[in-house]
Amino acid sequence: MRFVGLDVHRDFCEIAISEGSKARSAGRVDTTPEALAVLGQSLTAQDKVILESTGNALEIARCLEPFVAEVVIANPMHVRAISHAKVKNDQFDARTLAELLAADLVPRVWIGDEQTRVLRRLTSRRAQLVRARTRTKNEITAVLVRNLKGRSPASDLFGKQGRAWLAGLVLPADEQDTVAACLRQIDFLASEILHVDRQLASYALSSPEIRRLMTIPGVGVTTAATLIAAIGDIDRFPSAKKLVGYLGIDPRVRQSGRGRVVSDQDTRAAARVLSTHPRASRRAGRDRRHRPQARRPLLAATHQTPGLRVQAPDRHRAQTPRPRTARRRPHPPRLAARSWRSDRQTARPHRATAHRTSRTGLPTPHPRLDRHQQQNPLAPTQPLTFMRRSDIGRRKRGAQPACRIGQIPMQRRDV
Repeated sequence: MRFVGLDVHRDFCEIAISEGSKARSAGRVDTTPEALAVLGQSLTAQDKVILESTGNALEIARCLEPFVAEVVIANPMHVRAISHAKVKNDQFDARTLAELLAADLVPRVWIGDEQTRVLRRLTSRRAQLVRARTRTKNEITAVLVRNLKGRSPASDLFGKQGRAWLAGLVLPADEQDTVAACLRQIDFLASEILHVDRQLASYALSSPEIRRLMTIPGVGVTTAATLIAAIGDIDRFPSAKKLVGYLGIDPRVRQSGRGRVVSDQDTRAAARVLSTHPRASRRAGRDRRHRPQARRPLLAATHQTPGLRVQAPDRHRAQTPRPRTARRRPHPPRLAARSWRSDRQTARPHRATAHRTSRTGLPTPHPRLDRHQQQNPLAPTQPLTFMRRSDIGRRKRGAQPACRIGQIPMQRRDV
């Protein structure tokens, strides 16, 4: 068994061969179907070929698949032996790929079938057209900003009323030509997007997976087709967590020591489409994390059966009010005569410091009595007897206090 490494370029491929030991260079081959067919005929049915993922990698793999046992496409972002190497040339990269394949240390890329490839090309084409239309609209907005024209009174600047408002503006000649050209380009891009949407709709009618995803609230043809194009064969994922990690919609935590935790998300097409879902939208404001739907992911793992469970948005389900905690029943007020000693003995441990003294040295009125007097202004007043701290010891031994400060009656308050 031989392991063949290909460093792919637009015009040629650098070849390296490893037979289980150190790889050796084996020349170049043109990236044409005829030259690749000749290369495939020189290989055996037990050989394996590896190449990095690039623009023409899928077509090269399709040309070599009938002649070899396996064609492996490696992720160039994860091949650290090449990206972090000090020496970087075509021969070294091809030999490194062959040696990594012989040691089975290559992070592989899944190669879908032809229908999946067609669907990926359609969804990618539509995303490019939408981005081009957005850039053109931003160019018209920049013209208005440069000439201090303000905002359009119409809700849609590029609709019927918005275009009538644009036609009535007084602009320089070159700016008028720019606006007219951008409007024509927007119309052309809109027709192209409509053509791609029709192709996606015809494909969705023959796909039960897309039609099943469209039953989820907020998921249309474009979102469902993008998910199916990114997922491909769902049976290749052993669990729902693996699927969520593959799509790139799970947060990535990067932390060292007590430093700040940085959460990042992937920028794949599926992650961008899923970010437009009502639940994942960020237009709700800063208080979105306090809402119940903000703490639930769009895709949730199930523990009963393997697969994917999709939860409906919370706005379609009944909201149950949160139960209130039982409040503590207030204690009844005490109207009997009390001294400083009696208050300290009967009070709770954590309420022992509630009695404060005023500037005159006398304690302030009890908060419970004060609150009760405000609620019941006609309640009878009772005198309170206050004692010095030095008289407490005499009271404990049964002796009478040597001196009384006096009796201060409670005053009625007017409500």
